[in-house]
Amino acid sequence: MNLLNISELSQKRIMDLFTITDNLKNKKHKKKILKGKTFVLFFPESSIRTRVTFERGIHDLGGECILFPPDSLNKKEEVSDVIRYLNNWVDGVIIRHPDFNKMISLSQHSMIPIINAMSSQNHPCEILSDLYSIREMRSNYRELTYTFVGPRGNIVNTWVEIAKVLNLKFQHLCIPGNRICNEDEYYHFSTELESNLMGSDVVLTDSLPTEYQTDEYISKYQIEWR
Repeated sequence: MNLLNISELSQKRIMDLFTITDNLKNKKHKKKILKGKTFVLFFPESSIRTRVTFERGIHDLGGECILFPPDSLNKKEEVSDVIRYLNNWVDGVIIRHPDFNKMISLSQHSMIPIINAMSSQNHPCEILSDLYSIREMRSNYRELTYTFVGPRGNIVNTWVEIAKVLNLKFQHLCIPGNRICNEDEYYHFSTELESNLMGSDVVLTDSLPTEYQTDEYISKYQIEWR
């Protein structure tokens, strides 16, 4: 099974992933469940948290990693050919690449799992892990109101996806022009910060793109830890 979009997962699949994570965390899985498995990772040198967590997780579960820079997928050779020979040698591919279409192309010719470790369009593994952490703190996590403050991008896109799959109440607060989809019971966009934050249980944000790093924007839509 591939993990490219959260929107492709069912509620049951996400709950199963959380249960497996519970069992791993509580050491109920005593066997090295990835023993004998090898994974190819396409990660840029600048990646620290995502790369370390994937490599450490695979290692702790008994697997091995082979690392390549993501621009290895940008050469003239067709990605369909790349994945066809990787099918013969490894057990899964984990990719951090800006071009989401590269991942789709790989998955269309793959016989092994393709995992999206981040693209410019979405970031499914991060949002799944974030929601799992919230679930550990708040057992009623599916009844909470989630509010993202900031411009549209891969993080807010993926929160909208998981909100629709799990029936979460999700708000998006930013300046005009950042609405990412039509209003429905799972997505509400507003430019009014204070009034909407008052009714929020979880406030989410992401680093600001350069074009938004202005005094006028930051003074209204920057979340600070104090």
